[in-house]
Amino acid sequence: MTTEAFAPPTTKSQALRSYDVADFPALTGLEEEWRFTPLKRLRALGGDPSGVAAPLGHEVGELPAGVTTGTIGRDDPRVGSVLTPFDRVSALAYGGASDAFLISVAPEAVVTEPALVRVVGAGAAQVALGHTFVEVGRFAEVTLVLEQTGSVLLADNVEVAVADGAKLTLVTVTDWAPDAVHAQHLKVRLGRDAKVVHVQVSLGGDLVRQFTSVEYTGRGGEAELYGLYFADAGQHLEHRQLVDHTVPDCRSYVGYRGALQGEDAHTVWVGDVLIRAAATGTDTYEINRNLVLSDGARADSVPNLEIETGEVAGAGHASATGRFDDEQLFYLMARGIPESEARKLVVRGFFAELINKIPVPELRERLGDAIEARLAKVGS
Repeated sequence: MTTEAFAPPTTKSQALRSYDVADFPALTGLEEEWRFTPLKRLRALGGDPSGVAAPLGHEVGELPAGVTTGTIGRDDPRVGSVLTPFDRVSALAYGGASDAFLISVAPEAVVTEPALVRVVGAGAAQVALGHTFVEVGRFAEVTLVLEQTGSVLLADNVEVAVADGAKLTLVTVTDWAPDAVHAQHLKVRLGRDAKVVHVQVSLGGDLVRQFTSVEYTGRGGEAELYGLYFADAGQHLEHRQLVDHTVPDCRSYVGYRGALQGEDAHTVWVGDVLIRAAATGTDTYEINRNLVLSDGARADSVPNLEIETGEVAGAGHASATGRFDDEQLFYLMARGIPESEARKLVVRGFFAELINKIPVPELRERLGDAIEARLAKVGS
């Protein structure tokens, strides 16, 4: 496979892309893409891990009609057809994964029940390298839930191909054990008039760094990317997006919300939207909001727009980070609601819009309970 390189890289469109980890220099922490990430906590993922990779388990329940799962080899032409790594860890995962886990939705299938796949880590003592390929056939409609649990030291790539006219709601839930380390690149390729709604939930793990990118291949593509994250003491949760508008008349919306509490809780959100010269008629907006619940927590938020044409329908971005609203708390307490319950109501209200984007009632309720439990754990 070929390598695309430009020197020196100055824009997102000129970044190095390669399937070979050797093409990427060793990480130092001085790189713009890595300056927020504590590299030492990446452990072996930030270097050159050796030895036999740890196994990565997949639990699949009863799947609705039209959805199948399986394993495909590295020689399958679908592998690498959507995603070309553009950082060292993604390339490490691409080169090291022995096969790919396949989730396939048949063309024209209208799947009314959600399909659930659970990824289970086998421990954080050894590196695990994973690859997942999701294909949604023409004019199909489906909701997929990918849940990640257990202890793990994982680098993985997820390729998502949404064919012409198809609609995918993808919910990813990262609920790793407290010692887990995870670096992931998820890329979506949209066909003509295709739509993806991605809801990314990040709660567990010691260090989680998730990069989501979107590519359009035909007019009328729509991408809605939502994120919900809650960092507790000592956790590092990092989310990055790159929405690459390459063709006319496509739409994107990015909306991420995070809460932080406890000493050294750290969240990072970096949203990049690239509108290329040919992408006339683009309509895009991105926003990130962070709620800091205690002293000692830090939220970094960086929205970026790179526009190469003046013929856009709309383009904007916003970011806001603030402390807990004492006036809201006082209002509720003045009406007889205990302080701990009032705090839960305010935080749950902060996340309510995003939780309601998840079309699985049981999962919505479970996430709400998890957020309240996290607040109660520190006596809030």
